[in-house]
Amino acid sequence: MLIAIPDVLDAATLAEVRATIDAADWVDGNATSGPQAALAKRNRQLPEDGAAARAAGATILDALGRTPLFVAAALPAKVFPPLFNRYEGGQDFGVHVDNAIRIKRGSDFRLRSDLSATLFLADPDSYDGGELVIEEQFGTQAVKLPAGHMVLYPASSLHRVAPVTRGVRVASFFWIQSMVRDDGARRILFELDQGVQAVAAAQGQGAAATVQLTGVYHNLLRRWAEV
Repeated sequence: MLIAIPDVLDAATLAEVRATIDAADWVDGNATSGPQAALAKRNRQLPEDGAAARAAGATILDALGRTPLFVAAALPAKVFPPLFNRYEGGQDFGVHVDNAIRIKRGSDFRLRSDLSATLFLADPDSYDGGELVIEEQFGTQAVKLPAGHMVLYPASSLHRVAPVTRGVRVASFFWIQSMVRDDGARRILFELDQGVQAVAAAQGQGAAATVQLTGVYHNLLRRWAEV
């Protein structure tokens, strides 16, 4: 399931994050790459354990917790601390698939990467190219969202970042281990959740249909969740 999540960061929070990361020192993006990704990746990143990445990442994690659409779509069990990258001057990232297990360096924190997320941090009119191109079951999707918006997609998808030919593309990226490992089951739960919300809005939280559908949702979640 590929889903765009608008307004994860409001204007003030976006400005705060950009001020923090723009003042930091950036390094070669292959500092966090595996052998295969290093062949395809040309960009810059913030050091994973640097003060700027930690501060900006904490702000993003707080924002995610206040974003109901993210919680409903991802059903997160763990979220990898957000990382940050920038592309300019023709830099790109060729076709690749994300590692199945992500390990935070210098710690015992690890997760299974069920979902990948890219949170756009630059105005799309400020750069050319830089689309996140995702190959999924319904075809190839090219994603370039407004600053503060995020795209969520299966980490198992082949994807790439198109060359940036003007300006600078800045984004945060990270991975999520979901309580529901199977993408198809997660899609059913998300669609059911959206239906429950629609019925509740039309008939009220206490309506019989709302209560019944909520029960179905939680019984399916109980069957499929790993906690």
